[in-house]
Amino acid sequence: MYPLVRELAATGAPVRVPVAVTCRVLKLARAPYYRWLAAPVTARDLAQAHRANALFDAHADDPEFGHRLLADEARDAGHAMADRTAWRICSSMGWWSAFGKKPTKNGKKPGPAVHDDLCAVTDKHGVVRHEFTADAPNRLWLTDITEHKTAEGKVYLCAIKDAYSGRIVGYSIDSRMKSRLAVNALESAVARRGDVAGCVVHSDRGSQFRSRKFLRALTRHDLTGSMGRVASCGDNAAMEFFFSLLQKNVLDRHSWATRDQLRLAIVTWIERTYHRRRRQARLGRLTPIEYETIQTTQVALAA
Repeated sequence: MYPLVRELAATGAPVRVPVAVTCRVLKLARAPYYRWLAAPVTARDLAQAHRANALFDAHADDPEFGHRLLADEARDAGHAMADRTAWRICSSMGWWSAFGKKPTKNGKKPGPAVHDDLCAVTDKHGVVRHEFTADAPNRLWLTDITEHKTAEGKVYLCAIKDAYSGRIVGYSIDSRMKSRLAVNALESAVARRGDVAGCVVHSDRGSQFRSRKFLRALTRHDLTGSMGRVASCGDNAAMEFFFSLLQKNVLDRHSWATRDQLRLAIVTWIERTYHRRRRQARLGRLTPIEYETIQTTQVALAA
């Protein structure tokens, strides 16, 4: 209403209406109008805009977060607000959790792919299948996220597997399934493997792998993204097989009281059993560590 009062009271208006008359007709108090006229953009409006920007950035990174988790992210970014304030802003802007939306006619609407599927191969019959093989380390990485419950709450694991040897080159374990879970796993893999420029990182269309933080991490390390189709476990079958092994050998062995207990069990199984004791037929009955060591030695001798 205040811009309307100002326009009607302007000197160049076709019909000039005094402020007192307009405010009386619109049932507005004049004192707040004059305060607004002195500062059309108030400090409160500016603070509200910064809060909205922080909530929008958090929602773009993690679309499955509700208003409380978005408020946590905004507070971490330096924009203090109450949960109720976050709800009011998110409600007015239509920023809802992906899990809170009503399902569409065919179920949950999948997020759009941000990369092409670089692992898909079409045979002579037109059937699409996937090739998860590589002729050298750091040519193709596969990644996915799994979860398991404990008495304290859920534990989420993001693992990255090198298709060449089957070795888990990076992983991250957290109590929350945020985009940084995938980013930390990627940074772990890069730190462990060194020169990884040009490597293809294949994932599903989870929001963590479509987040801006993960895309920036791929670009920063000169990695190439690849994404499979929606609701098709065969598009990342190699990672699904690894998680099934983890499920049988660790997660389902017994109930877990604390997150730390499960985290330690996962790390121990990956580093001690899967990498160094579990032989794989496709590797000539060698473990991933043995296979990489032998192949690296042979390449060095040939050179």
